[in-house]
Amino acid sequence: MGPIKSLWASVQGDPVFMRKVNGWLAIFWIVMIPVSMIFGWLNSVVYVSALSLWALVSGHWSAWQAARVEVKQHEESQQARQHDIPEQVVDLLIRKTDVEPDAATS
Repeated sequence: MGPIKSLWASVQGDPVFMRKVNGWLAIFWIVMIPVSMIFGWLNSVVYVSALSLWALVSGHWSAWQAARVEVKQHEESQQARQHDIPEQVVDLLIRKTDVEPDAATS
């Protein structure tokens, strides 16, 4: 794997770094709102199209990152469940036992 791919993989795996990057990007775009209005860029089809494409890409990227987190959490919970012996014992008891009313007491 090349150095850029390795760097990208380590950056994506660092939630603190990603939180900082996304925070600074949010501040950048908040600052860009009045700048865009002052310079009249909102009247440019090319500028608005570029913003729309950025919104689509960043939205899908966010959803992908969230899905990656959910998959990792699911895998970790499955691993934890496999090592939960008391729960496995209870599940086995429930499957192997039948509880019915006693004919003498009913």
